[in-house]
Amino acid sequence: MNTAEKYILGLKKAYHDNGADEIWNHFEKVKEGVNSKIITQLKNLYPEIPKALVDLLEYVDGTYWRAYQDEEIALYFLGSDIEGYPYYLLSSEQMINNKNQAAEYYSDYIEREYEEVDIDEKITDRTDELKWLHFSDCMNNGGTSQLFIDFSPSESGKQGQVVRFLHDPDKFSVIAESFEEYLQKLMDNEYEFINEDTLD
Repeated sequence: MNTAEKYILGLKKAYHDNGADEIWNHFEKVKEGVNSKIITQLKNLYPEIPKALVDLLEYVDGTYWRAYQDEEIALYFLGSDIEGYPYYLLSSEQMINNKNQAAEYYSDYIEREYEEVDIDEKITDRTDELKWLHFSDCMNNGGTSQLFIDFSPSESGKQGQVVRFLHDPDKFSVIAESFEEYLQKLMDNEYEFINEDTLD
């Protein structure tokens, strides 16, 4: 069983353990995996895309207001280092469409123009080199937090590290050295972002 399969199995159990069997069962009934044409486009755009992320997309092509069988699904699928705070998995098409979002929205931050904004030293300070894959938005439509896979780290960083943006106060942190490590941390924390409060 690969990392993505283990992750999905544990997530399903977390939903069931929190009395949300109907939510998960309905999700499994309507969800679809990514089609080969779109995943090829995503791989061409991000040749270094982690296999574990591709595996998740092959299971479900996004849970962020994603239409399946003429029904929109919004299901909490991921978490971060922020305790009790769930995130959605973006679709492959959303990831492609958002390819320039980080450079457009955060160039001033990346180039360290604001001393009060805390930015991890593992993150580059050059917007022209920035290559981030935006794969997740938080529960309030990404207004508070977004997650990225960073393929353009600083010299002290690691290619493929996971970056978490947090708003108010604005902050950029590396929360895992790889996407697989990121998923493993969520599993080790027993999917604590799935609970009675977040499922209400």
